[in-house]
This record gives sequence, C-alpha cells and structure tokens, in this order.
Amino acid sequence: MALLDVLSPLSSGINLLLIVISVFTSAFTAAVGVGGGVLMIMVLAQVMPAAALIPVHGMVQFGSNVGRTAMTWRHVDRAMLVAFIPGVLLGALAAAWLLVRLPAGVLELSIAAFVLFTCWGPGLPKRALGRWGVFVVGAVTTLLSSLVGASGPVVAAFIKQSQEGRLAKVATFSACMLLQHLTKAFVFGVAGFVFRDWLPLMLMMVAAGFVGTWLGLRLLHWLPEHRFDILFKWALTLLALRLVWLGGQRLAGAG
Repeated sequence: MALLDVLSPLSSGINLLLIVISVFTSAFTAAVGVGGGVLMIMVLAQVMPAAALIPVHGMVQFGSNVGRTAMTWRHVDRAMLVAFIPGVLLGALAAAWLLVRLPAGVLELSIAAFVLFTCWGPGLPKRALGRWGVFVVGAVTTLLSSLVGASGPVVAAFIKQSQEGRLAKVATFSACMLLQHLTKAFVFGVAGFVFRDWLPLMLMMVAAGFVGTWLGLRLLHWLPEHRFDILFKWALTLLALRLVWLGGQRLAGAG
C-alpha cells in the first residue's frame, strides 16, 4: 500500500479504486464505442480537486485512446482524421485563451440536443459530414473538451453518422479523441497546472486502460454488428439524458 500512497495527493485506497475504474471504463468504450470517458470524469469528480479534474482526466483518456487507436489503426478513417486535425488545433488555441463561458446549464443542454438529434432525428445533411463539417466539429468539440472535460458524446454522435461498421466507428472515434486530449497538455500547461504531482497515478491508470481496451476489443469482435449499433445508440442516448438532467439542475441553480 506504500507504493499506492506515492502515486498522487489522494489516499492509497482512492488511487487503487481509480486504477480499477480505468480498466472498466476503457473496456466499456472499446466494446460499446462511447461512454467510458464520461463515466471516468463522473468518478474523478467525486474524489479529485476541481483544479486537477479536467487535466488529469484528459491525460488518462489520451493514454487510453492511444491504446485503442494502436489496436484498431487499420480501421481509422484517415481522410476524416486529416480534416479533424486543423479544427483541433484551432479549438485548443481558443481554449487556452478563452475567458468567457456560456451560462451554467446551457452548454450541457446544447450538447444533449445535438446528440439526441443525431441518434433519433433524420440525420445530418451530407454537407455537414464533409471536410468542412469535420473541421467545425473538431474545433468546437476540442474547445468544449477543455471547458467541460468530456466532449466524447458529440464526437461519437458525429462519427455515428459518417462511419459504417463497428470497428471503423471505434477506431476513428479513438483517433479523434486522442488528438483532442493531447491538446490538454498544452492548454493546462499554459494555465500553470503542475502535471508532475499526478504523473505516477496517470501512468498507472493509462497502463490499466490498455488492459481494459484489450478486454473491450475482444468483446467488440464477439458482438454482432446490429447489436453493437443498438448499444452504441442507447449509450449515446443515456449520456445525453444525463446531460439534460445536469443542465436542468444548473439552470435551476443559476435562477
């Protein structure tokens, strides 16, 4: 337990819990396609100082997505990834300098509305799925990721419309999220966050995430295509409904 004590400013028991949670959430995202990052940030929010929450979550998710991307690289839509990169860079620059935020609750409700529309509405127009649409999604979601921590449901909802096949969806989503989370090292480094205080815990959680990704991909290969599509759609829907509840609470509190 002495080793667990030195991993972070948190207690040894909490450090161990977060390492185990990293296995579970990485397996969940690899198998279902989305959701692990949101589950992770919900757990971290209960035990971690607010100032460390988004940067630590970002670096752990970066490591998890490196593992998923490496294991599924041949299924990544490279054309979409190339179009996504300039948007990510623009969103990261805006996040590093942005001081104004939307009123409490509005951001969550806006994200929820987009996700629910892509899951249950008529679908996005073809123009929105082109190079410029990918660029805009990259910029906006990277900005959101640095402000609220988990923009995965928006990226996943967009990829749901643009990719065919469960492996292409998981692989392309992982590669896009890898880029987004990497920018947080820059954004929060500029803001003065001291990553070294949390580095041992982050490395252990990333290693645990590799194990979870391996387990989740085994399950993904076993799942029939139609069952994956159903799970992916409902995982997105439940995440969106959680955002509706959270946004409603914050709007009510602000009023």
